[in-house]
Amino acid sequence: MKYPPKYHQDNDINHMVEVIKTYPLATLISVKDNQPLITHLPLVYNDDGKLIGHIDIFNPQAELLKDNNDVTIIFSGPQCYISPSIYTTKQLPTWNYIRVHLKATVKAIASKEALKESLIKMTAFLEAPDHKYVLEPDNKSMKGYLDYIKMFEITIDSWEGKFKLSQDKKPRDIESARAELLRANQESIEAFLNKVF
Repeated sequence: MKYPPKYHQDNDINHMVEVIKTYPLATLISVKDNQPLITHLPLVYNDDGKLIGHIDIFNPQAELLKDNNDVTIIFSGPQCYISPSIYTTKQLPTWNYIRVHLKATVKAIASKEALKESLIKMTAFLEAPDHKYVLEPDNKSMKGYLDYIKMFEITIDSWEGKFKLSQDKKPRDIESARAELLRANQESIEAFLNKVF
């Protein structure tokens, strides 16, 4: 059997872009001296099919985000444990999830004007649809931080959509798994936050 099974792969670019736009907090992985450097930060998907990001210049990974260096990126959608009790047939426990894995190359963008414009655009994207906050071009706080933020652009070389959603089950069980994914995510977030925050 080929792994991962084809029914758990979704290579529809529109589906993967929707994951990136809905869950923009990415896991960005670079390698230096055979050691992974990992940062979690939002990346915005542009109309030209590239990702734009910003990183603190003091982050050790910042020095690798240039010169067409290779990066691996993971975007994480919803996920949850699936109990056999939700199925109409006998099954084993499993875990359903949505992930997008990207292999890409990165280059630094040195322009402070481009960085400022990008910060404004990213804020507008993340504030949608209500736009309760607008980052103004003359914001004094932003001006003070421009020297400490590095902007980079990512060109995506390969895409892999991992949509494990009980697609190999009967239609009724697929729908039950979907309902469980919705229920579990809504309830588990509240329960988790009550424990840690």
